[in-house]
Amino acid sequence: MTATTTVSPIVQGKHLIKTFGRVVALDGADLELYPGEVLAVVGDNGAGKSSLIKCFSGAHIPDSGEMFINGDRVEFKSTSEARRHGVETVFQTLAVAPALDIASNLYLGREERKPGVVGALFRTLDKKRMRADSAQHLKDLGISTLQNITQAVETLSGGQRQAVAVARAAAFGSQVIILDEPTAALGVNESARVLKMIQDLRERGLSVILISHNMPQVFEVADRIHIARLGKRAAVVTPRSASMNDVVAVMTGAMTVPENEQQLTPVN
Repeated sequence: MTATTTVSPIVQGKHLIKTFGRVVALDGADLELYPGEVLAVVGDNGAGKSSLIKCFSGAHIPDSGEMFINGDRVEFKSTSEARRHGVETVFQTLAVAPALDIASNLYLGREERKPGVVGALFRTLDKKRMRADSAQHLKDLGISTLQNITQAVETLSGGQRQAVAVARAAAFGSQVIILDEPTAALGVNESARVLKMIQDLRERGLSVILISHNMPQVFEVADRIHIARLGKRAAVVTPRSASMNDVVAVMTGAMTVPENEQQLTPVN
């Protein structure tokens, strides 16, 4: 893998500011995500990680600053607007419907109707098609732990529920998938499956933003690591250019990086 300066960011944020009363969540934050990469966003509690990604997911509206998708300036006022631009987010709460089956969760809010008058007039859902397409999405992602597409989500393990949420994002996220602490409540084996899914998403050409506190996992899957501190970008490093101790030192302020050295070029 070699550095290059010819690639333009697929997602970019410039000088983003977000406040909640007197609390400053983002204080001129910058971010660049390049095509086909996994960008890990790390930082201590209160560093602005979640606020930053919620701006790009449409959950938060920045007070000032600029956001770009494929070079075009965007202003997301809702998560649905972000989705229309190809940005899907899997929040830490997952937002799955436990009583519904796997297929219904994949198409939650995007239900397909039957063709013709039956679908248009009577609004009848095309469950057969949605189940077939859901099974194909899971197969494409290499998810083998979900065999019965009609199984209720409430009967699944934590890792399987995470797989459903990631599969939903991958099925409809045409450009970018944001994952907020996807392994926080999972065991070792289920975490490994989620990390494999992240790598599979990258191989499919999707760009991934991964928010995580788990440094070994970050170093395992990330191409670049965005370090947030006090609402700003403190540095961007790669797993080859910095150690875990270096990243933690920047996160805590024990090590500082000059302004002109904070952003590295993308890798491919």
